[in-house]
Amino acid sequence: MNLTTLTSSCQCGKVRCEAVGQPIISGVCYCDDCQAGSTAAETLEGAPPVRTSDGGTHYLTYRDDRFSCVKGEELLQPIRTSPDAPTRRMVAGCCNSAMFLKYERGHWTSTYAARFDDPVPPVEVRTQTQFRQSDAPFEDDAPRYRTFGARLFWRLFTSRVAMLLNR
Repeated sequence: MNLTTLTSSCQCGKVRCEAVGQPIISGVCYCDDCQAGSTAAETLEGAPPVRTSDGGTHYLTYRDDRFSCVKGEELLQPIRTSPDAPTRRMVAGCCNSAMFLKYERGHWTSTYAARFDDPVPPVEVRTQTQFRQSDAPFEDDAPRYRTFGARLFWRLFTSRVAMLLNR
């Protein structure tokens, strides 16, 4: 089977990551943690934006075995929204580009769609819209969920099973 590889990189090119195959999901999240984390990353000196025009964060979520940092891993620095947060956002210290988010208890990595040079899959779902702060119309007709929605959990579950079966 021939799988597509997408490449993301920091703004100066010193950090590069690769994602293999289709993402588990391509989604925009509006939760408090994503808003706080994206704001923290974007306010670093010279940092490029990662949020969409309506304040959401577009992620491509990949299984851990299909995502890797292939260049400049030593330059990555974590940002946490609180000391006990279960997520850490990894930022390229060379140019303050937010690269990806790792949920520590999960088998997946959520990569910032804004960091990819290649065309990325369209948004499939918008989650945690109850926290959306914009009154602007949504940019697409992707399904919207006030919480995380069953689609996301189903995709995470089936990706874990596929990972365990080496598929």
